[in-house]
Amino acid sequence: VQLQASGGGLVQAGGSLRLSCAASGRTFSNYVMAWFRQAPGKEREFVASINWSGGITEYSDSVKGRFTISRDNAKNTVYLQMRSLRPEDTAVYYCAAKYYTGIKYNYWGQGTQVTVSS
Repeated sequence: VQLQASGGGLVQAGGSLRLSCAASGRTFSNYVMAWFRQAPGKEREFVASINWSGGITEYSDSVKGRFTISRDNAKNTVYLQMRSLRPEDTAVYYCAAKYYTGIKYNYWGQGTQVTVSS
């Protein structure tokens, strides 16, 4: 499956952004989708995931209550709505996919930069 992330940009602290990730190549609804991020000098970290139907979501503690992951299987797209953004949310955000029976995320998008100014 090919993944194309978009929607990043520069925003002030307290603002909002919505990231999108368009998938192609395979049956989108067979895949668990997720967002990860990597800040300069830091390891890539998990942000959020969503199961095939959208009924099960998981979030890292650092974004819980501020970010919302969703998907539209008809549009082969997963979203990350980010609210109350903080400077520490600054990172390159990556979307990722794994087959619903898989263990590892083995499909990755190219990343989109999110910069939050204080």
